[in-house]
Amino acid sequence: MYSLALSLDPKAILDSLSPYGEIGLMLIIFAETGLLVGFFLPGDSLMFTAGLLASQGSLNLALVLVGCFAAAVLGDQVGFTIGEVLGPRVGRNPNARFIKPVYIERTRTFFDRHGPKTIVLARFVPIVRTFAPVVAGVAGMRRSVFLRYNVVGAGLWVAVATMLGYLLADLIGNSIDTYILPIIGVIVLVSLVPPLLEWRKHRRSEATDDTQER
Repeated sequence: MYSLALSLDPKAILDSLSPYGEIGLMLIIFAETGLLVGFFLPGDSLMFTAGLLASQGSLNLALVLVGCFAAAVLGDQVGFTIGEVLGPRVGRNPNARFIKPVYIERTRTFFDRHGPKTIVLARFVPIVRTFAPVVAGVAGMRRSVFLRYNVVGAGLWVAVATMLGYLLADLIGNSIDTYILPIIGVIVLVSLVPPLLEWRKHRRSEATDDTQER
């Protein structure tokens, strides 16, 4: 479902939200980071495209940066609270349509391996960034510690994704419509590298365990 959402044209999505593109983008970022069912939303590519459009004057760059930062921070705080309140019941149903146990387990493994800095790293990993706050809440992480890493991660994620689009606009010039989809495709591929590496490590670990048991 995530790949399906990313196949949509981010520019078309933002254009459809006009003249409230900045507000619509904030709501999408909040939904992706704070609402468990929003894991498939293309936050990276939308913020990148928002940076491109801001360079043309179609969107307000300052509003995009500040608004998306606030939405990302608030979203993670909501996810953390969900984890605190619901605890281990989150993602227990193997037949769940959205909150699948495999997503929670994948995020928990990532969290166990990298510790609190996972909250920062997870911002750049699809799916994991949605469930990392929940797992942090389930694991009983101190809210003050979580908030600190949350703010740092949100700031880096929003700044990198948005400003990359804004700065690349000068290189693209008036050919944004021509290059936007190939660039978004590159972003998608890059964003898939971390989870693929984690999956590969997990498979190797399972193979090693099976060998030792034999």
